[in-house]
Amino acid sequence: MASLRHCRGLWNQFANNNLALKPDRLPFLNNHRVKGNFTLFSRGVQIYKGSGKDWLPTLHVAVTGAAGQIAYSLLPRIANGEMLGEDQPIVLHLLEVPQALSKLQGVVMELEDCAFPLVQGIVATDDLRKGFADVSVALLVGAKPRSQGMERKDLLSSNANIFAEQGKALNEVAAKDLRVFVVGNPANTNAMICAANAPRFNPERFMSMTRLDQNRTQYMVAQKAGCKIPEVDRVVVWGNHSATQYPDITHARIKGESARKVINDEKWIREVMIPKVQQRGAEVIKARGASSAASAAAAIVDHMRDYWHGAGDRWCSVGIPSDGTYGIDEGLWYSVPVMCPGGHYRRILNLPIEEFSASMMEKSRKELVEERDAVRHLIPKEFGEKMYTAKKNSSAASSAAGKKTATSK
Repeated sequence: MASLRHCRGLWNQFANNNLALKPDRLPFLNNHRVKGNFTLFSRGVQIYKGSGKDWLPTLHVAVTGAAGQIAYSLLPRIANGEMLGEDQPIVLHLLEVPQALSKLQGVVMELEDCAFPLVQGIVATDDLRKGFADVSVALLVGAKPRSQGMERKDLLSSNANIFAEQGKALNEVAAKDLRVFVVGNPANTNAMICAANAPRFNPERFMSMTRLDQNRTQYMVAQKAGCKIPEVDRVVVWGNHSATQYPDITHARIKGESARKVINDEKWIREVMIPKVQQRGAEVIKARGASSAASAAAAIVDHMRDYWHGAGDRWCSVGIPSDGTYGIDEGLWYSVPVMCPGGHYRRILNLPIEEFSASMMEKSRKELVEERDAVRHLIPKEFGEKMYTAKKNSSAASSAAGKKTATSK
């Protein structure tokens, strides 16, 4: 596995012409001195060179909202190799709005003071094109946060333009192997807007987070069953990352047995578990006066680690552009179960859907259609044709892999 990862990393670097960091985009590279095993930049960033022969080529990783609470929990974990690997050196691209740049500088100071060996440099900026230059992984965390009592439609109108501009900037300057993970709410529709404004990339590369909801569901099931969390698998989160999402344990297992049979409490599933997961974000806001931060950061790391390195036969839930399966309109970013072989995903197809599940999935579909219609003015008309072509080309491969997976498990 390590050899394959190194080969992939070398190929990606060659393809993206990243064999050397570009001084015009990373000005701090022009001002440094060497001391022992460390290169000391004028800004204090340390690069440990002792294990360089065992490392992959340097990867550029962007995080928006980098001075926010989620990023404060997220950045040390990325820098420590928990997300992309302990052999993956990175340059962090930290983006913020102009009024938060002073706070961002404090975050940079702390990252410098941690002296993470993998961190090859830090770019801190409010300029999208500088911030996204040459990035292979973009974590779009920053968005106007949801405050207590705020409706999702209010969030949509506030954040839609932000993600349209980010999509345009990524389209212009990001690396060819770009992968985008959208966290800022409403995440599903923001991912669609961003992808629509980045026509250089396949829309399949734009994902939105529902791993947090999967983690919440998995924990609740483990607590109810009195088992260890890793003993619960195949939890599925369908639809929108909102109060209409459907946390589904119809196919879930506990120690290899049907979770529903082990729990044997349909009333708890429908009247306690599902509404609690759906409303957990609002519950956190009410309790701490701010939205989920540490748990969101953990979910980002969980998803990207599984996506990047592969998760074997484990199921992961993620918002991706629908290919028309499960009765979902093509082009909606809808959370479905996938498997991650490493660097991409495969939809899990042909799962039996019960009447109750179908009704829950339909509610989320309708909400996403409403959101899409509300932002049509930000979606280039060419995007629909591109989506059709992309889905037609990818459906055959996904269908074949999905059928094999669904029937063999």
